[in-house]
Parts: sequence; structure tokens; C-alpha cells
Amino acid sequence: SVFETVESEVRSYCRAWPVVFERASGSRLYDEQGRPYLDFFAGAGSLNYGHNNPVLKRALLDYLADDGVTHGLDMSTTAKRDFLEAFRSAVLEPRALPYKVMFPGPTGTNAVEAALKLARKVTGRETVVSFTNAFHGMSLGSLAVTGNSAKRAGAGVTLPNATRMPFDHYFDGQVPDFLWFERLLQDPGSGLDHPAAVIVETVQGEGGINVARAEWLRALADLCRRHDMLLIVDDVQMGCGRTGDFFSFEEAGITPDIVTLSKSISGYGLPMALCLFRPELDLWEPGEHNGTFRGNNPAFVTATAALDAYWRDDALRERTLGRAGRVERALLDLCGDDG
Repeated sequence: SVFETVESEVRSYCRAWPVVFERASGSRLYDEQGRPYLDFFAGAGSLNYGHNNPVLKRALLDYLADDGVTHGLDMSTTAKRDFLEAFRSAVLEPRALPYKVMFPGPTGTNAVEAALKLARKVTGRETVVSFTNAFHGMSLGSLAVTGNSAKRAGAGVTLPNATRMPFDHYFDGQVPDFLWFERLLQDPGSGLDHPAAVIVETVQGEGGINVARAEWLRALADLCRRHDMLLIVDDVQMGCGRTGDFFSFEEAGITPDIVTLSKSISGYGLPMALCLFRPELDLWEPGEHNGTFRGNNPAFVTATAALDAYWRDDALRERTLGRAGRVERALLDLCGDDG
């Protein structure tokens, strides 16, 4: 087929699904013969609200029918204004979060690259600490703080200025949290340059669904404060409600210095990413970090519709947590039946 003869061997997900999909609606994909498939993959987390969500689709179609701006770079547009206002009122203000909003390139790794660059610019330091089994993206800066050896090997060059530390439960509770990390920070002979930042996923997806305890995250935030390191939470995979709350770090009660979002922030699977940071960190010079497709206005439209439809109250959060509880109970029952 044309997929084998023309498309690169780098393709991966399609190898697990030997069908050609034609359409999608809600939680189901349909192949060329019309056979339905329940989609647990959900666009690698970019389709929190389902395929072709009717509320978001209507907003998008109306915008396109009215000849709305499609490609806007970082120009001021009505679509961007509507999104910023909705994000401020539906997400930031209810959580008392002070963040400035930056539009990097439209993917998660673009947001991570921006976060790393900003942390180094603000602190004047180079080293960034990440964690075992972390995944932060496929571009060079993101790969440097990624743990997966196969993905790192694909870079073809040395990936410097990053140091790995043990993620929560890495030693199965046999070692006190951050014992190694703090000792290295305190010892001038350890060889660890003072880090600019620490980047962490609250739940590691690619790394094997490793969940950090709330108390571990709070201790990490405290460690960063005491040692003058910026805390970056990479919420690309787990943000936008995938853990119930809009941000995955809310349960821990922490306020990271920098947050990255992508995946389902557009709501419709359209490319979009955000880098959020405290106002005092906004030291960028105009154009110092940019990208051609950071002004994806159709994504702003569907993102705004998603915020208005699902994040003006706690209904979605409660449904998510309720269904998570049902799944957990079912799995625990299965474990019990197996002895």
C-alpha cells in the first residue's frame, strides 16, 4: 500500500492498528468498512472531549464560515483575545494563579523548549534536573531531559546540561525522598552545577504511568524554593482535566513557576501549546522565542469553546473523578478475585 511504499519507516502507532480509519465521533473511530472501534488512545491525550465534539465543531465551522483569521502568527486577533479572556476567567482566576501566557510553537515539545530556555535566561544557569523515566518531547532540549534511552539515541548528538534524579518510588520506599538530590546540592564537591530548574511530570505517561504522591510533589516544590531553582511542571500529557482537576498539580496544592500545556488545550485535536509562567519571569525580548504556527486561530476558537462548555463549573471534574473511582474499584475487584 501507499503507506508502506511512500511513508517513512518511522511511523509507529499505525503498526498496532492494521486498518485504515475513515471517520470518528465521540469515543469511536470507524474504518473504511464502517466497523467501529472504541478509542482508548484518544489522540495520545489530545481528544479529552472526544472526536468531533459537536459543541466545539459548531464553533469551528461558524468561525471558518465567517472567514475568520486562520493563520495569525502572534498578531492580535479576536480569536486570540476570546481565548485569553476565557482562559483567565475560567482557569487562572478561580485558582488564583498569576501566570502570563506564552504561545510557543503548537506542540508540547515547543512548550518545553520555551520553558527550558526561559529558566536558563532568568537564572543565568545551564543545568536542568529531570527524573528517571521522564518524557518531555522529541526535540533536542526536550530529549536532554527525557529518560528513555531509545528516544535519546535518536538525537544523534550529545544531549548536555541535564541531570537525572530518582522519581517518586524509584527505590520502592527504601530511600528517603530527595536524599541523594539534596546531598548533591549541599556538597560543593558533588560535581552538580547549581541547577536553573527542575522539570517534572506529576504522572509519567511514556515512562510507565508512574504517579507522584502529593506529598512528594510538595517536598519537591519546597526543595526548589530552598535552593533557588525554578520548578517546571510539564502538564502536556496530564493537564486539561485528565486527572480530574484542570491542572494535574492542583491536588498537591503547589504553584509551579512554569507550566507547559498542549495535547487537549485546543479541545479538538488542533495543534496548540502554552507556556505559563510567573509574571516576574517574563524577561523575554520581543521575538526572542517565536514560531510560524504559534497563532493557530482555529485552535483558539475550539479551545475557547471547550473552556466555556466544560470549565465554568466542576461538573466535568466530578464526572471524571467518579468514573475513575468506578474503574479503580473494578480493577481492585479483579485483583481480589485472582487472590
